[in-house]
Amino acid sequence: MSSAVAAVSAATLAAAGLLGASSVAAQSQFPGPDEIVTSPNVKHIANIPATAPLKGTGSTGTDIAFTGDYAIVGNYLGLTVYDIKNPRQPAIVSQVLCPGSQNDVSVSGNLLFVSTDSRRSDNSCASVAQNDGTKPYWEGMKIFDISDKRNPRYIKSIETSCGSHTHTLVPDKRGKDVYLYVSSYAPAPEISKCQPPHDSITIIKVPLKNPGAAAVVATPNLFPDGGNPGVPGTVDSGYVSTTSGCHDITVYPSKNLAAGACMGDGVLMDISDRERPRVINRVEDDQHFAFWHSATFNNAGTKVIFTDELGGGGAATCNPRIGPVRGADAVYDITGRGDQRLLEFRSYYKIDREQTDAENCVAHNGSLLPIPGRDIMVQAWYMGGVQVVDFTDSRRPRAIGFFDRGPAADPAEAGGVWSAYYYNGYIYASGLGKGLDVLEVNDPETDQAKSYRWNELNVQTQNSYNG
Repeated sequence: MSSAVAAVSAATLAAAGLLGASSVAAQSQFPGPDEIVTSPNVKHIANIPATAPLKGTGSTGTDIAFTGDYAIVGNYLGLTVYDIKNPRQPAIVSQVLCPGSQNDVSVSGNLLFVSTDSRRSDNSCASVAQNDGTKPYWEGMKIFDISDKRNPRYIKSIETSCGSHTHTLVPDKRGKDVYLYVSSYAPAPEISKCQPPHDSITIIKVPLKNPGAAAVVATPNLFPDGGNPGVPGTVDSGYVSTTSGCHDITVYPSKNLAAGACMGDGVLMDISDRERPRVINRVEDDQHFAFWHSATFNNAGTKVIFTDELGGGGAATCNPRIGPVRGADAVYDITGRGDQRLLEFRSYYKIDREQTDAENCVAHNGSLLPIPGRDIMVQAWYMGGVQVVDFTDSRRPRAIGFFDRGPAADPAEAGGVWSAYYYNGYIYASGLGKGLDVLEVNDPETDQAKSYRWNELNVQTQNSYNG
């Protein structure tokens, strides 16, 4: 089932009120190298720089998961466990050197799940890159025991086709197992275990009392028709990615819903049967979206924000040349009931802080703030920094606050913010090269969120904040 967004110009969208209240606009000055600028309601309160062995060549900070007083941050070289009991003085508790691109992370109790999306010589943390896909290699999921935060212990690996670019933790309805929805893409004839077509996700079942028995239980095909065939082009001329798998999936378990960002397609899924997710609606936007990257539900589960990672995160797209729509967020309302639910487009949103041509900038990972009755999220924009956005009115999302850092003085620390998530009163931002930043937002529109307390947070596994 498909309902593609009509092709319209940015001018037409603006006239119809379908662009957010904040869109790319010129500014007279840019922050200097490493200079930090914020809106008056946002404070930068701490930074822990990248530290050896997760620093230097091959190092890239990625995703974040939270458990109790700890933040666990992935890195292409491994992972870091931070003590954030005092957010103003976070401290490194331990680091694990375990190379494998992405190293996307999530937690469940004393279990840590880590994605590996690069071909390695074996499944150990001592593996080396094995780029020749015709030779034996391994990629997929790793499981660690983190009952001792100072000494995470690697206990299990599960190989998956095309590796694991990202994964999403999905609890079962009995609390005995968790499922991992593994997203991957980019098949190629020369990769023996990642052959095209690759229109599926991989589902791993993990018995919580016996994680060593974790195994693949399903590989559902989400795109039996092949998905979006794609449109060739460049960042400037406008391209659309061919769908060959999904990049990221966000689930709302209590509502049995999932939203998939799948390269050329956005999908809404029913996950009542955790091992048999069903696509109930699919949307495409070939004029404005290049790469459907991630998704965030609103609190009520009646809206989804999809992000477009135009340029793969490496291009300067927050400028007048690219404009206010491409490389942005798109807000969709979920209408209808049951299998008749539809994703209906409402508006685009992009930051209004123009970036230099030396700064990669595009919509990236964010999370919802726990405010009943309001739809407010914090979001990373690579070198565009961090943005706080209100999309309660899905037709008119608007900026509330921001954090921005100028171009990196040290090129090895460039790249900006990969993930920005709100947890127990503070925003934690994982930088590709700058380590961990902690931000505080003080605003009447967001202050209510400070009273909410998580014991555990995986952002791609959403909960209700209505009390």
